[in-house]
Amino acid sequence: MVETEFDIIRRYFTRQPVSRKEVLAGVGDDAAVLQLPPGRELLVCIDTLVAGVHFPPGTPAAAIGHKALAVNLSDLAAMGAEPAWATLALTLPDPDPDWLEAFAGGFFALAGRYGVQLIGGDTTRGPLSVTVQAHGFAPPGQALRRVGAQPGDRIYVTGTLGDAGLALRLPETAAAELRARLDYPEPRIEAGSLLRGLASAAIDVSDGLLADLGHLLEGGGLGASLQVDELPRSAGFVSALQALESASPGLCYEVPLSGGDDYELCFTVPERCCAEVERRLGELPCGCTAIGSIEARPGIRCYLHGGGGYRPVSEGYLHFQEGDHG
Repeated sequence: MVETEFDIIRRYFTRQPVSRKEVLAGVGDDAAVLQLPPGRELLVCIDTLVAGVHFPPGTPAAAIGHKALAVNLSDLAAMGAEPAWATLALTLPDPDPDWLEAFAGGFFALAGRYGVQLIGGDTTRGPLSVTVQAHGFAPPGQALRRVGAQPGDRIYVTGTLGDAGLALRLPETAAAELRARLDYPEPRIEAGSLLRGLASAAIDVSDGLLADLGHLLEGGGLGASLQVDELPRSAGFVSALQALESASPGLCYEVPLSGGDDYELCFTVPERCCAEVERRLGELPCGCTAIGSIEARPGIRCYLHGGGGYRPVSEGYLHFQEGDHG
């Protein structure tokens, strides 16, 4: 039986095989001692997952551990960063050993894939929530930003959109491949690094494509046109919709546009760089798809093939809006 926070730290969070030379002191001290590699800038992000808000009841502990780190690595990917370190603050209603074992397994499995070392954190009692802060490196002046898009730039996304959003809409019947996209999102680290020097702006899609693309447009007072028929959707997504007798025809557009939890990258590229971006990302399993273009006129306009307009029902997830998920 785990009795104290120190038991939890010793048993579950000090066994990580990843050891980075920049970490001079990590888990076990009052603070981590870190040495920034020469010729690198430090990027830092933080995200919190709350039970019932960011993951449904019954989500496996291993999936929660994976996702808590993955959503942060996705932020680093959107900035073209190489992941390095992470801290973890874990609030638990009860220190259940089986849950902790599975959670740590999910967290460290992903950390090991990307060379991320856990360097500290905190544990406390309360409603289940997980906060991870991730740190990464980028060459000076090469981090991707949300600002920088220009009229005429092409808009791209990696992977496919809507799988996680559809899994949330079908909690009892979602196919395993859709549920996996919700529980085990894949941070697009390789894609982000390949976009350095080519993309004019980038963001990860967590709150829904419309909401997050909107963040890219805000700083410059820009707009965008989207070809919604071009939104990339997986075979599993299409099959699930076809099996739904009560499915609204608009779901094939609505869920990819505003479903959220995709953790793909949305980015803009000047016309002169598009061929190189498509070549580079075409070599990755996730690939990329052109879905529209940046315009000077503010607002996002959606179109169907043939030129007809499409009006979305939702603009995506809004934090603090009652009834929404995260």
